[in-house]
Amino acid sequence: MSDCSSCGVRGRAICASLDARELAELGRMGHRQRVGAGQTLLWEGDEVPLVANVLKGVLKLVVAAADGREQIVGIVFPSDFIGRPFGKESPYRVTAMTDAEVCIYNRNSFDTFAGSHPHFQQKLLHRTLDELDRARCWMMLLGRKSAAERVASFLLEMSERLPAEAGYAAESPTRFELPFGRQQIADLLGLTIETTCRQLTRMRAEGLVDLPSRREVVIRDRQAMARVAG
Repeated sequence: MSDCSSCGVRGRAICASLDARELAELGRMGHRQRVGAGQTLLWEGDEVPLVANVLKGVLKLVVAAADGREQIVGIVFPSDFIGRPFGKESPYRVTAMTDAEVCIYNRNSFDTFAGSHPHFQQKLLHRTLDELDRARCWMMLLGRKSAAERVASFLLEMSERLPAEAGYAAESPTRFELPFGRQQIADLLGLTIETTCRQLTRMRAEGLVDLPSRREVVIRDRQAMARVAG
């Protein structure tokens, strides 16, 4: 059983629309599980026995070609939902990029619960549409944008998604710490690590960002960064 009352993402997760009775019912179906960095939670093409809310950490969604080449098609953060309700197979592999914690539900039980709570299904639909919008933006980023545009777009998105998770003050939204290193950023953006580092160095030299440490980023000129991002 998952203790929903102590959940750190309770107000932002898919279950935020549930009342106390419904939340207790859903909580009895779930349990928390730690996922170590590099550990795979779901495999592409396999039957999906579970769905989950992300409580902590960052995970990546990966699709592999027949020859073994891989492409990261998305990343998920705390409060995001992963898995395929009302489906049988996973369209991608879900692997932790950092140490993570998830709240796991049996898919069949979750589907039954969702089917009997229309407002919860509506919330699930809204989440799905949001994910579709992000996927389309990601397609544009990988397919059409230059290296500079990719790195700038990535940093802007991270600045919007990470501060609330990392506990930074609301008045400092442009300062954040990345949960992964330069090589992982390069893999996410479909670039080499050399190209990624060159772009970050150039942006710092031009006064767009400050890089106090290997993972800390401060966006100094958000408007200029948005122009670079296209």
